[in-house]
Amino acid sequence: MGSISRVQSPPMSALEPALPSSPVTRFWPTNTTRAERSSLFAGGLGWMLDAMDVMLYSLVLAYLIREFSMSTRTAGLLNSLTLVASAIGGLLFGVLADRIGRTRSLMASILVYSLASAACGLVHTIPQLALFRFLLGLGMGGEWSAAAALIAETWRPEHRGKALGLMQSSYAIGEGIASVVVLFVLPHFGWRAVFFVGVLPALMVLWIRRDVPEPENWKRRVQSAATSPRKSLFRVLPPKTLKVGAIAATMNAFSLFGFWGLFTWIPAYLSLPVAQGGRGISFTKSITFFLVLSAGKWLGYIVFGIASDVWGRKRPYFLFLTLAAILVPIYGMVHTEALLLVLGPIVAFFGTGYFSGFPAMR
Repeated sequence: MGSISRVQSPPMSALEPALPSSPVTRFWPTNTTRAERSSLFAGGLGWMLDAMDVMLYSLVLAYLIREFSMSTRTAGLLNSLTLVASAIGGLLFGVLADRIGRTRSLMASILVYSLASAACGLVHTIPQLALFRFLLGLGMGGEWSAAAALIAETWRPEHRGKALGLMQSSYAIGEGIASVVVLFVLPHFGWRAVFFVGVLPALMVLWIRRDVPEPENWKRRVQSAATSPRKSLFRVLPPKTLKVGAIAATMNAFSLFGFWGLFTWIPAYLSLPVAQGGRGISFTKSITFFLVLSAGKWLGYIVFGIASDVWGRKRPYFLFLTLAAILVPIYGMVHTEALLLVLGPIVAFFGTGYFSGFPAMR
């Protein structure tokens, strides 16, 4: 999802960070620069609001199924369409970020997903809904790509994992905000108004344009590109880096497959009747369960980011994946509300925390 810069970061292996010399600063950065703070705030806020827009669909999915007489298979295909689009958007906006800059690409992606989310509230057919969910996916993937590149190139290597963990943790906050929006807007104004709320992230583009600088790495690359011949990807990256990148991308693809298959359906899974494969929990209570689950996600993102800077990227990554693989089937076999409530945030902690490692593997 990220983009490639010709200016190399300080020497470090593909999967392990260069650790700081002081044991104290290994856990939290000190003396952060204005550029570091603004890049983290912009990337985190954009990702948080992106999560809100994406999750609105899952939270009103039961209503959309009834409104459009959709089968659960069609509903799943629409969500898959968004995810496929996010992969395309990550690539397209990654290329765009190399050409016009990280902040401009970030602004463009936020506008795309915000307007597409609001447009979902105007649809009257399934093909129309599919179109705007696809466009939203383009912006979703583009925002992550531009934000991750912006933060990774702005922050110091020894604190990069923490910064990216903080950015990723904002996704859980965005899901929580989506839950609150649905809880208050849906009963009074209907599912269309829920999507209209999704246009609000577009307003943050004005602040990004004014206060978030481009990374110095990107500026130097643009300057050097004007006087040096264009290089191909295979000349910029050595074979070893390409090999490790391919392995990491394959790992991430399989873990994303499991993540989206589980967490996209959790709100509907909790609220649908048992006869339809759900757990028959009331809508209001299922929203509460999902908020608790999102808290587990948030903590998992933060803990992984810190752990990856202290112990390296690989060990926390495989620990989280292994425990997630064990816990997810157990969660699917649980039937009582009390166990669903207790186990949910633990599954979310390990089942999503490793996301913070995706952009840190440089």
